[in-house]
Amino acid sequence: MSGRTSTRYPVELRERAVRMVGEIRPDHESDWAAMTQVATLLGVGTPETVRKWCRQAEVDGGKRPGVTTQESTELKRLKRENAELRRANAILRSASGFLRGRTRPATALIVTYIDSVAGHRDEGGLRWGVESICNQLTELGAKIAPATYYEHRARKPTAREVSDADLKPKIAAVHVENYGVYGARKVWLTLNRERPAGAPPIARCTVERLMGELELAGAVRGKVKRTTISDPKAVKPLDLVDRNFRPLAPDRLWVADFTYVSTWSGWCYTAFVIDAYARRILGWAVATTMTSRFVVDAVEQAIWTRGREGRDLAGLIAHHDHGVQYLSVAYSEHLATAGIKPSTGAVGSSHDNALAESVIGLYKTELIKPRRPWKGLDDLEIATAEWVDWFNRRRPFEYCDDLTPVEAETAHYAHHQTPAIVGVSN
Repeated sequence: MSGRTSTRYPVELRERAVRMVGEIRPDHESDWAAMTQVATLLGVGTPETVRKWCRQAEVDGGKRPGVTTQESTELKRLKRENAELRRANAILRSASGFLRGRTRPATALIVTYIDSVAGHRDEGGLRWGVESICNQLTELGAKIAPATYYEHRARKPTAREVSDADLKPKIAAVHVENYGVYGARKVWLTLNRERPAGAPPIARCTVERLMGELELAGAVRGKVKRTTISDPKAVKPLDLVDRNFRPLAPDRLWVADFTYVSTWSGWCYTAFVIDAYARRILGWAVATTMTSRFVVDAVEQAIWTRGREGRDLAGLIAHHDHGVQYLSVAYSEHLATAGIKPSTGAVGSSHDNALAESVIGLYKTELIKPRRPWKGLDDLEIATAEWVDWFNRRRPFEYCDDLTPVEAETAHYAHHQTPAIVGVSN
């Protein structure tokens, strides 16, 4: 039979050694000689050990100053209790962070948590055992017995647990790869769009449940501040849209607006031109000055984008607010040269340019706020280019029947078989 054997000397042996030293001391020249003989007779490792026992016996008997055995035992007990309290508090802090005030997680999650912290040693040297962890979890309302933990670990995982273990990293990857802004619905759509041919569809409720376990959530949009500075003397085009931002085809209505971005180098400004049909961003520009030049750059890119695709802009309306940049001669001339009709909404009313405000809100929520602080124009411009490409080609919209803006436009042209030749009206 095997088992651990204590290496500590029995109390009775210690007491016997002390008695024997006292008995044979008169027969020896020194205390040390007597202690050496006793150590040999009793099989004690060294005479020094016997010497310590004798000195402690003198302290306990009041013959020598020092900490008695009883006092030493009490100190050790108090230190042990203190260390156990520190361990309990440390486990409580860790468990509280795991639970975050939520209702009791699934047993599988609790077991995974225990696995992750069991065996840890705190500053006092105490090991975090399964029993102590279970006790603290139970105090916090996540009741689990050590036997339940060991039973759960011993059994084979269920089909659901295997599926969950496979899905969790995929869900986390989709969330991270898409700026960390996707909620359960868009993660679910993306997973099903990217699943291999023949693979079973993934249930939305499964994604919602696992995102809750992973503590992942979609971005929450804040309020968009109006940035319009109007020139009361400028000639303003008529409102040709009347808040109808649902054209039947691409290149019937573009909307334009810009926003402020704070950087370490000062304010930057980002302008967008958006096709209202599928919310596709056709042109954008970033600048350090709020002049008409940078909104002209954005509309020039939009015109160039459609020209490269061979699309006809006849009858197109470009809607914007009363900002001085959009009422400038340079901007108006660019629209006129391309045959685009200008249109303006009311000052201070987000409803009159709601679509552009919506896209800017997404830009702020999905890119600007999560990644701030920004250094300056250079890193903002690169990040905006990446976000626009993702927005147009990877981000599904419920408005577009869960297609991306580029996919929605492609589907429209395929359905209507509209030839991409300049001069042919859509």
